[in-house]
Amino acid sequence: MTVLSELRMRPVTAGRWGWDASTTARLVLAGVVIFTLLVGANLATPLYPLLQARIGMSSLGVTVAFSSYVLALVAVLMVAGHWSDHIGRRAALVLAVLVGLAGGVIFANADTLITLSLGRALQGVAVGLATGASSAALRELLPQRPDWASRFTLLSSAGGVAAGPAIGGLLSLLPDPTRTPYYVHSAVLVAALIPLWLLKARPAIAPAEGPKPLKVLAPRKPSISHDARGAFWMASATGFLSFAVFGFCLSLAPGYFASVVHADSRPLIGLLAGVTLGASALSQLLGARGRFVVPVALAVLGVSVVLVGAAAAWSSPWLLVAASITAGVGQGIAFRQVFNEVAGKVEAARHAQVISTVYVITYLGSAVPVIGLGLAVSALGLQPAVVGFTALCGLAALSLATVSLRSALRP
Repeated sequence: MTVLSELRMRPVTAGRWGWDASTTARLVLAGVVIFTLLVGANLATPLYPLLQARIGMSSLGVTVAFSSYVLALVAVLMVAGHWSDHIGRRAALVLAVLVGLAGGVIFANADTLITLSLGRALQGVAVGLATGASSAALRELLPQRPDWASRFTLLSSAGGVAAGPAIGGLLSLLPDPTRTPYYVHSAVLVAALIPLWLLKARPAIAPAEGPKPLKVLAPRKPSISHDARGAFWMASATGFLSFAVFGFCLSLAPGYFASVVHADSRPLIGLLAGVTLGASALSQLLGARGRFVVPVALAVLGVSVVLVGAAAAWSSPWLLVAASITAGVGQGIAFRQVFNEVAGKVEAARHAQVISTVYVITYLGSAVPVIGLGLAVSALGLQPAVVGFTALCGLAALSLATVSLRSALRP
């Protein structure tokens, strides 16, 4: 099937030449696409101070631009999260890369908050299209190893989000620092698009039959089986909290971190912004198991995020770095465990839809709380707002730890 025929959900009558890639190559390609799209979506983190000066944005404007990405991503997950179950994983990923290319070019050349937000929104659409497709593709490629499929999914996702700020900071040292990172990223996306386009697809779902096959792409109401509901809500709540912390790291944290370390180096600030997410990504390689892993990991997240807020009051860069690392490790271990549980209880034919629904709630954590943080910064100032925000996140993490502990203690 060609990409266009897959998008129309119609089989091709004649065979065509294509790359019949190995399972390993398909695993790598699925991971690389979502990783690269998320890198591009987070290149802007260390660039926001430059963009504020160029466009004349306030702190609230930064959170609006950041949240336009999240809200577009959430909207796509709600409307199109199940598309790859019908058009195939490859076609959904190709579409995501094309939209991501458009979003990056618009963002790089934006001269107003509106065009900046439009570019961010298109990046959100791209990540939304790729999220369910890549997760489902990895699970289908590792049918006997669902735990490793989930690990690869979270490693690619968290790794891309973590690498984005660091890469953005380094590329900003080149001429034209607010545009060059996106031109380089666009070249990488084109390089990934070529093998993806040539790939011989292995559709998970047969093309829809009947005169109107596109009707199956219409938005549908999410439904979760009774057995998976508890795991679904725990994963969603943990994800929401996690991305509230990540949203802070990727939007207003650069200014906060600069005040703690008394430096304005963009590579350094980008690296600090990605520390929590990098630790989360690397934690996917740990083999922590047991009934009490989730409550302990959530408790570590709760205490650590409070210490991130306290680092400025104590003027301690080392506390900031250490707390950022332990917050990422706690988040990564907890989210992997609850994500694995819900993924293992969902039937394969509805995997993309259900996982996309988990991500809808998860990504809302990067929008609603972060906009509230932006309003608090405007009213109270950066450091008081950050202290209050991290205290609330810490309390929420400890509350979830208590709920998880009660569940673990049940016979």
